[in-house]
Amino acid sequence: MAQQKRGWKLQEFLAHGANVQCLALGHKSSRVMVSGGEDRKVNLWAVGKPNCIMTLTGHTTTVSAVRFGNAEEMVVAGSQSGALKVWDLEQAKIMRTLTGHTAGVNALDFHPFAEFVGSGALDSNIKLWDIRRKGCIKTYKGHANGVNCLRFSPDGKWIASAGGDGIIKLWDLAAGKLVADLKLHQGPVNVVEFHPNEVLLASASSDKTVKFWDLETLKLVSSSDKESKQVSSMWFHPEGKCLYAGAEDSLKVYGWEPYVCYDSVPLVWGAVSDISFRQDQLIGVAFSQLNVSVHVVDLSKVRPMGVNSEPDIRPSLSSSGRRSFMSDRPPTSSARQSSVNKEDEESSVMSDNVEDNRADIQNEDDYKELFRTRSKIARSPVRHSEPFKPPFDDEERKRQIAEKQRLQDKQRLAEKQKELDRQNELESERKKKEEERQRVIDQKRKEQQDRERKQKQQQQQQSNDSLGSIDKGHTAMLTVMSSRSRNLQIVRAMWTSGNTKTAVDSAISMNDQAVMVDILNVLNFKPTLWTLDLCSILLPQLKDLLNSKYECYVTTTCQSLKLILKNMGPVIKANISSAPSIGVDISREERHQKCNACYQTLMAVRTLIEKRQAIPGKLGNMYKQLQILMGTLD
Repeated sequence: MAQQKRGWKLQEFLAHGANVQCLALGHKSSRVMVSGGEDRKVNLWAVGKPNCIMTLTGHTTTVSAVRFGNAEEMVVAGSQSGALKVWDLEQAKIMRTLTGHTAGVNALDFHPFAEFVGSGALDSNIKLWDIRRKGCIKTYKGHANGVNCLRFSPDGKWIASAGGDGIIKLWDLAAGKLVADLKLHQGPVNVVEFHPNEVLLASASSDKTVKFWDLETLKLVSSSDKESKQVSSMWFHPEGKCLYAGAEDSLKVYGWEPYVCYDSVPLVWGAVSDISFRQDQLIGVAFSQLNVSVHVVDLSKVRPMGVNSEPDIRPSLSSSGRRSFMSDRPPTSSARQSSVNKEDEESSVMSDNVEDNRADIQNEDDYKELFRTRSKIARSPVRHSEPFKPPFDDEERKRQIAEKQRLQDKQRLAEKQKELDRQNELESERKKKEEERQRVIDQKRKEQQDRERKQKQQQQQQSNDSLGSIDKGHTAMLTVMSSRSRNLQIVRAMWTSGNTKTAVDSAISMNDQAVMVDILNVLNFKPTLWTLDLCSILLPQLKDLLNSKYECYVTTTCQSLKLILKNMGPVIKANISSAPSIGVDISREERHQKCNACYQTLMAVRTLIEKRQAIPGKLGNMYKQLQILMGTLD
């Protein structure tokens, strides 16, 4: 039989139908753990058993943080949307849904004795929640980046928060204010832990160091050497004799006055999420993709508490003379306050949809043993579970265990997939449509690549075809422009011969508004060309152009009307208002008829303008100016 190991992997199993995002142990018994994943579920497990005890649903986004209550009677879970949900495990139902964070929740902790929960999120805020009163008591602001971890002090009066900005902030819970900033880390702080007895805080950062802080003096006590891997989880010995720190490749055991690394146990457990103690054994849990793994370290074989440790390295309890949290800590400025006012915000709601917030018990026996029995009066001595037995280097036994585990994982995956299909039928349909759309996109991309390859081979020919296509597309425009050019050449020939009236008559007979507008632009540019004859023959055309759908036509027409009213208006008014002459005057009669025709047309135009004065913009202003000029005819 081979020699027993100091540390070993107890189990590894499939935990979720999508990637696991968070994992935590119950520190009271170290017999239960809770996990959250991208499948938006919270699963409860018994340590050492591969079957899920209970599945808690209700979150609508990825579950990003989980935490057991101090008595393991509650579980709180935070999601990437910023929402928190609290479940009562004895009653197997949801207690509260708490909202208020604007980004994903990273850190959770229960108050050591009050019914409070603390949460930290990527929005850089820390919130203190009253579970019973369903509200946010206080929001602590100050971090520049997200909050990675937070812990209540053993006496429940302080909160320590670890920030992505590399700063540890110590908050006075009752006063609701910052006590101190601890700033010596050179990178984001991953985790903080309070000493169970002394006023001491440990912190671990991505700078690969662990630091110890005296919270009386708010100064650094000591710091570890820079390790090869950063520490992701820590836990003090229950009696405060040493600190256990989990790095990716090992378990480190530290002392702090002075700093010393008592022992290092090689462990391939990855980024360990949480550690706890159970009968002289340290339990560590980690996750990778869909799987959760549980690791055990025999502390009887690990210094300084192991049987082989040397007397001179065994630490002495409370040798520093540092004050205790429970009795000797000096009161804060607000210690006499009996309560903290609840924030004036609507930051929580009760779970009102039972269908969306479910507690699905999957293993009734384990559930009754671990959770239901907590609410009953004990009539017999408490039965302590046996410590986990270390494995031996028996290859055949390892193979059998691995095969059995593989079959169990396969069966459990099939069961979970069936349940997932039943609960998420719409989601599955959406994914199928997305996959179909992706296949179509891939097919189109492939076809596009084929076309591009052919285009490179026939680039010159396609270029010619494109030019031909462009020419064909302009045929209609060329026809219109050619016709307009021909008409303008005809009008120009008559115009340059000195017969302006004939040129205008010819343009009118062409019935082409574009040609007419071009002529009006010329006449507007040279106001001296306007005569009574031109006014009499152009005014009916101007009336029609006012109804054009093209704004430039209407604008040109308004300019022409303004010139007519300014230059010819007095002539028209004088002729239609003068008394008949004695005798026969043919030229006067003709002038009177032309003026009368102009006047009648202008009155018709005036009626149109009166209806359009309210039009906003440039045209409305021009109509108002014309209406004023029309007054010269009254």
